[in-house]
Amino acid sequence: MNNFSNLLKNIDKIIITVAVLLAGISILMIGSTQIENGFFSREVIVQIAAYVIGLVAVCIILRFNYNMFFGMEKYLYILSVVLLLLVYIPGLGVELYGARSWITLGFTTVQPSEVVKILYILILAGYLSENRDMLYNFKGLLKAGIVAAPIIIIVLKEDLGSALVFAAIWVVMVFFAGIDLKVFAKFFALVLAAVPVAYVFMADYQKERIEAFLHPDNLDLSGNYQVWQSKVAIGSGGITGKGLFNGTQKELDFIPVQTSDFIFSVIGEELGLIGGLIVIGLFAILLIRMASIVRDALDFYGALVVVGVIGMLTFQVFENIAMTMGLMPVTGITLPFLSSGGSSIISNMLALGLVLDVGMRSKAINF
Repeated sequence: MNNFSNLLKNIDKIIITVAVLLAGISILMIGSTQIENGFFSREVIVQIAAYVIGLVAVCIILRFNYNMFFGMEKYLYILSVVLLLLVYIPGLGVELYGARSWITLGFTTVQPSEVVKILYILILAGYLSENRDMLYNFKGLLKAGIVAAPIIIIVLKEDLGSALVFAAIWVVMVFFAGIDLKVFAKFFALVLAAVPVAYVFMADYQKERIEAFLHPDNLDLSGNYQVWQSKVAIGSGGITGKGLFNGTQKELDFIPVQTSDFIFSVIGEELGLIGGLIVIGLFAILLIRMASIVRDALDFYGALVVVGVIGMLTFQVFENIAMTMGLMPVTGITLPFLSSGGSSIISNMLALGLVLDVGMRSKAINF
């Protein structure tokens, strides 16, 4: 008990502070979108509950050494595949937002891919730690790709956005593990050659979103009208914004999926450029602090786990914010810690718990 108490003294308080601030902003902005029905709407209550559950999960993670997952890659892999395939069980899997990537528990729905992101990071961290030397030749890198491919393919079938997050995690972790750039160039060329084949098997709504991004001026294409409204909202916010609870684009429901995919549009309209920069600044601080934990990690496995979380969060933040401005395709990727969604929040908190665990165990215990 004393040993754990001393370990807690080493926990990164800046990361915790930033997470609390993001949680506060999240609840405030989601409440703003629901203000006409009262601030404490169902979405706000669900968001608060998700954060509470996530906090409990963080506390549980911190009680255990992250190395307990090392060597369990095969079991985590099987668990990941099973979780992803649950969405195809009749009566359990449900289709939402055009994708069958959810399971229903009766009182709520859960997106398995959100939890699998964390398992995926643990799987890759273990695999790359044990097979680091393989990355210096094309055959070894191909094996690393084959390890990740089944999970990415299963996710891609229903959710292009999440599949891109998984791919981003893989790329970042492989680079950190020390891949030869010439070998990666060959592998990347192989992946590019497979893109046309993958496009053929994509769902119609996924193809429509890609077409919409390539033709942004055609408002008849799926997603373009929503992005246009999002840009209008962000632009109308100006430097200081229209004021909390006073967004007109939001109030008139011109901003689509405003509590989730386009939460940054609401921030831009009501809090302006200053509010948007504050949010981006908080994410920057969070990622920089995580990078310092990578530097000080006791072992390569722990460093890889944190790198995987950094890759996941960086890609999601960039893609989501860029999407609201029409700079990236609409993919349905949520803004970490801010967008509504229990599965997403709990996944983010699990990731945070792992990072804090690696960080606090990397420092000497002071008695």
